[in-house]
Formats: sequence, C-alpha cells, structure tokens
Amino acid sequence: MRVLLAFDKFKDCLTAPAACALAAAALRERHPAWELDACPLADGGEGFADILTRAAGGTLQTETVTGPRGQPVTAAFGLVPWASIPAGARTLLDLPAGAAGRPVAVLEMASASGLALLAAAARDPWETSTAGTGELIRAAAAAGAGAVLLGVGGSATHDLGLGALTAWGLRTVDAQGAPLANPIPRHWAHASGFAGAVDPALPPLRIACDVTNPLAGPHGAAATYGPQKGLRAEDWAQLDTASVRLARALCVHCGQPEHLAEVPGAGAAGGIAFGLMAAAGARLLPGFDLVAAWLDLEARLAAADLVLTGEGRFDASSLQGKGPGAVAARALAQGKRVVVLAGQATVPDPPPGLVARSISPPGLPLAEALREAPERLTAAVRELG
Repeated sequence: MRVLLAFDKFKDCLTAPAACALAAAALRERHPAWELDACPLADGGEGFADILTRAAGGTLQTETVTGPRGQPVTAAFGLVPWASIPAGARTLLDLPAGAAGRPVAVLEMASASGLALLAAAARDPWETSTAGTGELIRAAAAAGAGAVLLGVGGSATHDLGLGALTAWGLRTVDAQGAPLANPIPRHWAHASGFAGAVDPALPPLRIACDVTNPLAGPHGAAATYGPQKGLRAEDWAQLDTASVRLARALCVHCGQPEHLAEVPGAGAAGGIAFGLMAAAGARLLPGFDLVAAWLDLEARLAAADLVLTGEGRFDASSLQGKGPGAVAARALAQGKRVVVLAGQATVPDPPPGLVARSISPPGLPLAEALREAPERLTAAVRELG
C-alpha cells in the first residue's frame, strides 16, 4: 500500500509538514510495511518558502528586515536551482531568457509583513507596511536570484505594496515633492503622487495568487480582507477611497492603464499585487496550479493507492477550491481513495471514494481544539486502520 500524505496547515496549531509527520508516524505504528509519501501543501502564506524550497532541493537563507509595524523580524527566502524545478512549474513561471537558468528565489509575505507577526491589539492596516517584503526581495536579488516567486497569503498590510516599492527606489511624495518616510495608509492624506522609478536590477517578479478580488469596491481588498487585519467596519469606505486615489496616481506615474486595479487578484494582500504589477511589471500566477506543478502532484497521486489530506476546516465547497480540496478532487478524478481529516469536516453528501472526518468533536471550544489538534490528528489516523 502506498499512501500520499498531502496535508495543508491547521491554522494556529499545526504546520503542513508537522501534520504530515504526525500522520506518517501514526500509520507506521499500524502498518510498518506501507510506503508513505509526505507532500506538505503550501497556499502562499506561512510555510510557502520553506515547503517549495525543500521540495526542490534548494537552500534557505535568513535576513533581518522591517516588520509590518517597524519592528525588526527575521525572515527567510529560498534559493532554488532552475534545473531542480519541475518542468510544469518552469512553464508556469514563464521567465524571460535572461532569468531562466538562474536560481529562483521563493519568498512569502507572511514572514516579513505577516499578520501572525503582530499581537491582536497591534493589527491595523492603517499602520502596517510591506517594507520588509521589499527588503527581503532585495536580499534575494543580492544573493543571485534571477527571478522571485512571492507568496502573498497571511499579510497584515494594505499599503498597495508602496512600502516594498520604496525599498526598490519608488518614492511616494507630498505636494512639495518631498518623499513620505513611511507611505502607510495613515499618511496617505499627505501623499500627492510619486517620484523616481523601480531599480531596473529588480528581478522578474511572479506572484502566486489564488484570490480573484479586485483592488477596490465591495469585493475589493479593504472590504474583504480588511476586517481580519484589524480594520473597523466604519472605516473600510475611507480606506477604499484612499486606495483608489493612490492607485490612479501610481498608474499615471508608471504609464499603466487605470483598469489594472480591476484585474482579478489585484487586491491580493492589501493591494501589493496591484502595486507590483503597476510599478514593477509583476505577473500573477494561479497559486495552487503552480504549487501542484512544483510538487509534481499529479505523478504522486498516480503512484498512490490512498490519499490522506486535510486542514483546519473542510466542507463541500472545498472540493471546488484549492489546497486539500483540490488534492481530493484531483485524486478522485484519478479513481483514488481519499480520506480527509480536518478540524471540522462537513461534507453531507461526499462523492464516491471520499471519506471526510472531523478530528474534533462538535462543540469543543476553539482553544481546546487548537491545543489538542496534534493528539486528535494522530488518534484519527490510527482509527483509520
């Protein structure tokens, strides 16, 4: 029996590699002769750089950068040899001739500008900056990266990427042409436009992104993701209006069409996707498709007799989504048996071949569920026999 273990993280309690390791240990107790293939998943947030770098035999480097509220944080980026990246992922990256063949840097915003870096009381998109993400990209370029792959999940910011762009030479200026020292939304009332340009030494940027939100409007970045970053309901319209004004000014300065802000995904991570597209020529890539190609998921599914996957929450809509839902859907399409173990799994009418189980009983307080997740996941795997 060959089992593919393809877990995503259980938010706030288990990383994807930890979930795979727990499941593997539990299966080895019962079935020591089974072949196990651990394939931790990454969604662009925490773990994105580590998982993709290790999967392709790259190396991780650390750098001290500016955190979302100015505090120093230690963030990592991976350097992956071009030849080690599977062909399907290289095709999706679609790098220019000058970059293809050189190492690709893999970064995640979460490590430099992430929400998890801030205590709940410090979360406020008016006050947070992507400066550290720009600094991390600069460090990767200095280390020899020919291109940068950026995962944008788990951000604490809504600065349109202006902090990151400042690290590469773009300046947000006031009416007198003086640069704003820190172009966070709190200071946008003083912003009149932009000066300078992004350093041409910036490597080609690719952004792994599965969200389809535009920059502004009722489905935009502020409305959709602002609340989880600390934005008060009564303030979202003000932040949205300010975002539109700065976005238009950035498009004018960079010679880009204003409708760039309406591109699906432009609102990712507080608009950093828009800012990097407008000023730095970044391109958006379908996040899960890229991860699946990078991890050679289709071949690993084909080799498996059983697929074990899961995350914090799984429901019927997950099968049309990304991560474990997409793994399950692809495995079922290949005729594989699939078991989903999630903190809470609610699939009332599962398709043939799929078993979905909750590892926590109904009504268990969230704090207890998070604390007990490792033991409950191990027990659930053991019960599978």
